[in-house]
Amino acid sequence: MKAGARALGVAESYRDQTSTLAGTVVRADRVTDGFVFGSCTVGGSDATAAVCDLVARLDREDVQYLFVAGIAPAWFNVLDLHRIHETTDLPVLSVAFEESLGLEPAIREALDDADVVRDRLATYHDQPDRRRLSVNDETVFVRNVGIGDDAANDAVRGFTPEGGRPEPLRVARLAARAADEFVRDGLGGD
Repeated sequence: MKAGARALGVAESYRDQTSTLAGTVVRADRVTDGFVFGSCTVGGSDATAAVCDLVARLDREDVQYLFVAGIAPAWFNVLDLHRIHETTDLPVLSVAFEESLGLEPAIREALDDADVVRDRLATYHDQPDRRRLSVNDETVFVRNVGIGDDAANDAVRGFTPEGGRPEPLRVARLAARAADEFVRDGLGGD
C-alpha cells in the first residue's frame, strides 16, 4: 500500500433519536487528511443515504476506499453496501470487530413492525457474507463490494498499522464520539 493512498472511514456515535456520523480521510501512512460529519436516525432506514451524503459533501477525488464500521449502525439502520458503491463509485469495505451468528434474530427481537423487519432483513440478506480476516494477530470480519477479496484484504491490512482496527475507522470513531459529546453538551446548538 502506497503511503499516500487515502481511505474514508465512517463510524458513528448515537444518542437519543439520532446517530452522529463522522467521516475521516486517512492516508495509509496514518496522516489524517479531512473530516466530514452527518447524522442518521436511530432505528431508521436512512444510514445508507447518510453515508452517500458524507461522500458527496466531502467531494474528494483522491479517496480510493470507503471503510464503514459494521453493517447496521444506529440500532439496525442497515447499510446497503451495493447502493453505497453504486452511488459513490468507491470500493466499500464493511469491517466488524466481533464474531456474530448474524443480525437476523436481533432485528426480529428489536423491531416490532413486521414491514420494517421484512425490509431490514431484505437489505441485510442482500449484502455479501462476512469473511474472517487476520490482521496483526487480531481477527476482523469484512464484507466488500466493488473490490475483490484479495484486494480488500490488502486494503484492510494496509490501513491497519497496528492492532485490528483500520486507522480510518479508529479515527472516525473518535471523531464521532467527540462530535456527539459536543452536541449533547449543548455546545453545538442542537
